Amino acid sequence: MSYYLNIYFDAKTETTAQAVLYTDITNEALSSACARVEFKNTDGQFLTVHGDDSSTLIIGTGEEVLEKSKAETIGGKLYKQLTKQPFLNTSLDLGSLDDVHAAHLLHGARLASYSFQSYFTKGDKKAETTLHVTGLSEEAKSIFEKLERLADGVKLARDVLYEPANKLYPESYVERCKPLANLGLEIDVLDEAQMEALGMGALLGVGQGSVRESRIVVMHWKGGSDEAPLALVGKGVCFDTGGISLKPPKGMEDMKWDMGGSAAVVGAMCAIAGRKIKRNVVGIIGLVENMPDGNAQRPGDVVTSMSGQTIEVINTDAEGRLVLADVLTYVQQNYKPQAIVDLATLTGAILVALGKEYAGLFSNNDNLVGQLQTASNKTGEKMWRMPVGAYFDKQLKSHIADMKNIGTPYGGSSSAAAFLERFIENDTPWAHLDIAGKAWSDTGDAITPAGGTGYGVRLLTEFVENWQDIDG
Repeated sequence: MSYYLNIYFDAKTETTAQAVLYTDITNEALSSACARVEFKNTDGQFLTVHGDDSSTLIIGTGEEVLEKSKAETIGGKLYKQLTKQPFLNTSLDLGSLDDVHAAHLLHGARLASYSFQSYFTKGDKKAETTLHVTGLSEEAKSIFEKLERLADGVKLARDVLYEPANKLYPESYVERCKPLANLGLEIDVLDEAQMEALGMGALLGVGQGSVRESRIVVMHWKGGSDEAPLALVGKGVCFDTGGISLKPPKGMEDMKWDMGGSAAVVGAMCAIAGRKIKRNVVGIIGLVENMPDGNAQRPGDVVTSMSGQTIEVINTDAEGRLVLADVLTYVQQNYKPQAIVDLATLTGAILVALGKEYAGLFSNNDNLVGQLQTASNKTGEKMWRMPVGAYFDKQLKSHIADMKNIGTPYGGSSSAAAFLERFIENDTPWAHLDIAGKAWSDTGDAITPAGGTGYGVRLLTEFVENWQDIDG
């Protein structure tokens, strides 16, 4: 199970404390308390005032709340204050905020409150926190309800990121996706026999060292007319030991979240269907485990991808691109998408380049980049465009196959993107997001607790909802 802040609208339930926006203060005692401590009313500043019968949490919002992201940040910080006694059961009047910002403040609190608690058996579970909200118009409640469907997608993505690999593996991951059919998604699953018949030697080669069979899950949302769909593609390596090119033991437990790209796609499809977005969208994830048993793929092996291109596997720990190669071919040949966005925790090199602040963005189409960047700016899920092209493509030359699966030690994220671009057909607009630094956070931020972030869900949903067809 996972935890979220309980939010009730216009509830008559008796509460133990109240929260007020600084701009709403009319009580003389509260005004005096603010003056004594020189409360500056900056956004996200808080002051607790304890009275004889009740406690009040004063919320600083700054002069104005003009941006949705600022309202969400204040909401996230508010949640953290609410978890401190006596604010586990609190009333808050948001009547003075406009509808949009009131809804986004609550959305930020909701996202910040996430906690994964499935495997605690004693003592460590969070106490439930309840916020009774008054003063919201029906329009604000409607906006919040739409944001709730987005939060559902973020929650789902975070849930699967947190699950340990003995609980979340390709077949069990499939079972987590199937209930999305209740939202109107058409769900199809490819097993190993079907993938073998399709010639998916690249993906199957990665999974052949595991006792867990590989799978592909296709989620189709038909919200538009007869238009070609947008395709969202996710890498789902449920655990990555590196295979025969074994990773160092230290930190290997983190590789349960090497399926972060798939989490973003599954979460986004949940949100897109929940919000009934009027677009056709195909979400597709390739699910494998990369393990080093006696049947595992070896360095030097040559595999044939679904596209017919052959690949010399130099490093079995460069496996995500092999999975994506066949999934990209499948979605293009079966759905003819008008644009593709793939997401993957693909390279450690992207952390060297961009740290944990940005995802790396690679693309063959400036229009597509612009639309993704607009969505990034609106949601605060940061990305930075990186180069891809002939220089990096040349690094993939093999002496016995069409390509190698890695390039030189330099520019590893760009050569990985160049590898993926070899599987893009007919100049289809394509973007690749390397999210190795964004899928998991050691520190978190105002609306994202430390741990699985669900990065990409909000970005992709915003991107799809505001998609503008690319001419030509």
